[in-house]
Amino acid sequence: MLKKGSKLNSILTGSCPKCQNESMYSDKNPLHLSKVLKMNENCSHCGLKYQIEPSFFYGAMYVSYGLNVAVGIAAFIVSFVFFKTTIEESFIAIVITLIVLFPFVLRLSRNLYINMFVSYDPQAGKK
Repeated sequence: MLKKGSKLNSILTGSCPKCQNESMYSDKNPLHLSKVLKMNENCSHCGLKYQIEPSFFYGAMYVSYGLNVAVGIAAFIVSFVFFKTTIEESFIAIVITLIVLFPFVLRLSRNLYINMFVSYDPQAGKK
């Protein structure tokens, strides 16, 4: 499922979508909030330029919006249906969930977005 060469591997690990040999991010830990969006310029293995064009990752905002809506709906369902909370408490649960998962959703949206345009190449990075 998470074997090298699958899109899911690249999306969940944040590795280069072309060769999947290294992380796209200069700091792998998304909880370092000051560095959550700092990316390497290129992959040192295959040379893929991550910023494919100027402002490329602005498109990831739409992916992030969709992910945040899904997370918010899931938080509402869990709190309101399973824990039988009030609407106000469910709203608070949504806000807290979105704040806690913010750095993960940011990275995941960028990973999803770049993987829409770049495919795995088993020959990439081989000398």
